[in-house]
Amino acid sequence: MAESYLGSCLCARVRYEVHAQPRAVTHCHCSQCQKGHGAAFATYGAVARSDLHIVSGALEIKSYASSEFVQRQFCGHCGSSLFWSRTRGDWSDWICFALGTLDSRFTPPKQKHAHIDSRALWCEFRAPCGAG
Repeated sequence: MAESYLGSCLCARVRYEVHAQPRAVTHCHCSQCQKGHGAAFATYGAVARSDLHIVSGALEIKSYASSEFVQRQFCGHCGSSLFWSRTRGDWSDWICFALGTLDSRFTPPKQKHAHIDSRALWCEFRAPCGAG
C-alpha cells in the first residue's frame, strides 16, 4: 500500500488525505504564489488528482481562477491556501497542495526552487535545496 499523508487548513475545517508520495516538491517564487501565501515563496507537492481525497470540509473550499488555466483553492473560513491545479492541458490530471498544510511528517527525497527571477528582493535567498 502507498504511503498516506494527512493535511488540514489553519482552522481544521478542511481536512484531506494524500495516498501517494508527493512529487515535484517545489518552492515557487512567482508573484502569484507570493501574493497567495503572503510570503517570499510557496512550497507545494504534486500528486495525481486521484490520490488526493477531501476527508471533511469540502463545502468550505473556495476556488479562484488565478489565470486562464490555473485554479487555486483555499479554505473559505480561515483563508489557508491549500491547492492549485491546471484546468486543462498538460498536468491537468495532477493537483499541487501546500506542503505547509501537512499534519503528517514528510521528508521530500528531492526539491527545487522555481521562478527565482521573480523572487522577493527583500528576502535574502540562497538555494540550499538546489536551484531549478
